[in-house]
This record gives sequence, C-alpha cells and structure tokens, in this order.
Amino acid sequence: MTGAKETLRAQTANSHNLANASTTGFRADMSAFQSRAVAGSGYASRVYATNGTTGWDSTVGAQVSTGRELDVAVQGDGFIAVQARDGREAYTRAGDLRIDPNGQLLNGAGLAVLGDGGPISVPPNTSLAIAPDGTISIVPLGQGPETTASIGRMKLVNAPREQLDRGEDGLFRMRDGTDLPPDANLRVGSGVLESSNVNAAQSMVNMIELARNFELQVKAIRTAEDNGAASAQLLRV
Repeated sequence: MTGAKETLRAQTANSHNLANASTTGFRADMSAFQSRAVAGSGYASRVYATNGTTGWDSTVGAQVSTGRELDVAVQGDGFIAVQARDGREAYTRAGDLRIDPNGQLLNGAGLAVLGDGGPISVPPNTSLAIAPDGTISIVPLGQGPETTASIGRMKLVNAPREQLDRGEDGLFRMRDGTDLPPDANLRVGSGVLESSNVNAAQSMVNMIELARNFELQVKAIRTAEDNGAASAQLLRV
C-alpha cells in the first residue's frame, strides 16, 4: 500500500518536471525512494516505502539563441535577483526580460528585476544593450549613439546549492532568509535564453516505469487479499 502511495507521489514530481520541460531556466526536481522499518511489535522484517524530494538538479540547461536584446542567460552558476510577490528578494535563472509601460524592467513572470540599488527602471530609448557584467546601457530617445548612457546593473548573485531553497513559486531564496551580495565575477550572455534542464525523453521513460510499478503494487495488494480470502475459507472447513 505504501509502495503504491509513494509511487503516485513520485509520479507527481516527475509530471511536474515534464510540464516544465519548456520553461525558461527551470531546474528539475529530484526525488528518491527509501524503505523504513515499521516501529512497534511484530516481525523486524516489516518495512514501508517513502518517497520524497531530495532537492533540485543544478545542471545548467542548454542556451538557445533568440537574438532579442532583452533575453539574457547567466553563464555558469549564479542567479538573477528579482523582487518576489511578497516584496522580498528572490533569485531566478529565467532571463526573459521585458519593459512594462511604466518603464520598469521585469522578467517573464512579471517580477521586477533588481539592480544594485533596487528595481531597475528604463527611460524611453532608441536602443538598449546589456553588457556581459549585467550593465544596461541605452541610447536616449531622439539622441545619437554618442549619448549612450548606463542606467544600472542587474544584480547577479551566487551561493552554494545547499544554502538555497526553491519555493512553490519556482524562485530560489537563501535558507536563512538573508539577501545575497552581488557577485562581480558573474557574466550573462545577451540574445540567448537558458532552456529547462529537464530531459523530456528520460521523464517520459520514468513516467512509464512508475506507472508499471504502481500496477505491480496494486497487483500485490490484490494477491494478498486473494490469499487472505483463501485462508479464511480453509479455516471455515
């Protein structure tokens, strides 16, 4: 019974990964099964199954060229700082940026991208460029290239994987609740996006394997019920 129940839980995590196979910058969830001894009186051989998320896959996804000036991808490790819905600082690998009608720089989820001094605002401009260090430069509207000006630098941060937790909103945060300082060594590529690191083919194989495991567990339950019914019939005789 616990095997069937935990297999469904593993299937949920696998389906979540598969559903995000095309989500920009997504990091796949990892899960694992464990067997645990049943406490209390009875045979020591009694065990039950558990399945739980063991973290997230830190493998960097493939970079896809888009040619769009507001698309960026962090090179190697690191994250882009954004302002989450609760107003706190959070981190993401998704660099599909855009500018709203008020001139605020947002990511694809509509969250404000943070600079060294807070959310970044972009004045009306003729052209915009993002340098490898995250510095955003523009040519003001109606001006020539000689008036190119820097309006801010995206906050790029880095931290060991074991210090980060991923929330239900898909954003990463420090486990101790603190904000990370900028890392001047991080670089971004402009005109490219990092794809999800989910292996869609492997996830499909896992889905089939988990479905077969569930059927096997249910069959074992039915066999135990049949054996119990047969034993009860013998005792009646």
